Amino acid sequence: MEKIYEQTLLYDFYGDLLTGHQRSIFEEVVFEDCSLSEVAERHGVSRQGVHDIVRRSARSLEGYEEKLGLVKKFLSIRDKVNEIRALTDDEQIRLLTQEILEEL
Repeated sequence: MEKIYEQTLLYDFYGDLLTGHQRSIFEEVVFEDCSLSEVAERHGVSRQGVHDIVRRSARSLEGYEEKLGLVKKFLSIRDKVNEIRALTDDEQIRLLTQEILEEL
């Protein structure tokens, strides 16, 4: 899995388990592509501090996934629904699988 895509999925599922400070810094560095120096200046911490927060946050998200496995389950369900869609010509089943995918 591409690293940014993986981090995005982990954050989508478990980001609320991080502190507000961790979320803010993680979002700025990972999703907004801000430099460590920019984020450090904005938050009044050292560049090394920002790096440590991002690294610890990423490890926390990975740890939650190891324990709960929600991303793995999500990806498995999504793949199976896509397989069902590919195997059927029935329009009702295709519509139902599309609804399921949108809800995921």
